[in-house]
Amino acid sequence: MSKRDYYEVLGIERGADQKEVKKAYRRLAQKFHPDRNPDDETAQQKFQEVSEAYEVLSDSEKREAYDQFGHAGVDGQAGGGGGFGGGGAGGFSDIFGDVFGDIFGGGGGRRHPNAPQRGSDLRYNLELDLEDAVAGTSVDIRVPRHVECGRCDGGGAEPGSTKDTCPTCAGQGQVRMQQGFFAVQQTCPTCHGSGQHIKVPCHECHGEGRVRETRTLSVKIPAGVDTGDRIRLNAEGESGINGGPPGDLYVQVAIKPHKIFRREGRDLQCDVPINFVDAALGGELEVPTLNGRVKLKIPPETQTGRLFRMRGKGVKPVRGGPPGDLLCKVVLETPVKLSDEQKDLLRQFQDSLEGSKSHHSPKKTSFFDGVKKFFEDMKP
Repeated sequence: MSKRDYYEVLGIERGADQKEVKKAYRRLAQKFHPDRNPDDETAQQKFQEVSEAYEVLSDSEKREAYDQFGHAGVDGQAGGGGGFGGGGAGGFSDIFGDVFGDIFGGGGGRRHPNAPQRGSDLRYNLELDLEDAVAGTSVDIRVPRHVECGRCDGGGAEPGSTKDTCPTCAGQGQVRMQQGFFAVQQTCPTCHGSGQHIKVPCHECHGEGRVRETRTLSVKIPAGVDTGDRIRLNAEGESGINGGPPGDLYVQVAIKPHKIFRREGRDLQCDVPINFVDAALGGELEVPTLNGRVKLKIPPETQTGRLFRMRGKGVKPVRGGPPGDLLCKVVLETPVKLSDEQKDLLRQFQDSLEGSKSHHSPKKTSFFDGVKKFFEDMKP
């Protein structure tokens, strides 16, 4: 069966430029794509027809041959049979990379294997003491990373030797296996995607073009950082490939647990144990802050769990704003290891409270009154 004219298939003039060719194919590919026309053999045939037309007309050499000799000039090149494809541009898998990447969200064309590539970003997890995080500091870290090989300048070949085009992929960096409508593309097993064959690999990097190196970096930690904050060090990541720029290093901050303080944003919290005499009669205590000790006045009849706020004794946020507060939570400590005399004194003190419990212990009285009413309400 004779084939239709490729220009007629795409609905374009013979003088159409590549932009028009791609636009026409994109429109028809969306219309006849098998995913959008399941179980429609006619649509699948039309999709294969427009794909074949695009494969030829999007390649300047094939298009020139087609314009001069018609289908005879490109027979066996477009929509061909199985086997591994070499270096010819415009193969069927290129269509998916170039056009369907735009339609269905992929990349806009396959990158040349020897194009410059940016190096990978790196992450370093850094644990800090609370004091250093609040005040700011500088720390030295050791970061392992890949850097450009100094012996071959990143080329991968031993100085004095040369590189040849990879014979397996013809310099494309990838090989294609096509069976009728379907095509599979994978990294070339010979050159590992570089598109070049190194005759004598560099003795230092073994042909990789990069070597492993551990470098010591000084990191300035700004005051006020918290767990989850990241510090970026520009160009301190993995080195680029084929002359590409290096990646960045991200220092991920985590604050170690502190023996005294807990941090909640810009505020600090701590528990302050007091004895029941100070809680009942009041007193003055020394409490710690990150800047030294301060006096905390405890009023009489202070209950356990009460919070005392010390303004401005918290953390100044790294992104600006006033410092937070220090919240001191009073925790009543029951005395332990009492002597017999101390126990007798406590019993005497307890006896002195008998008869006026509601006056001295209003919370306790209210609680048990509520319990009593609860059980009374349960009676039938």
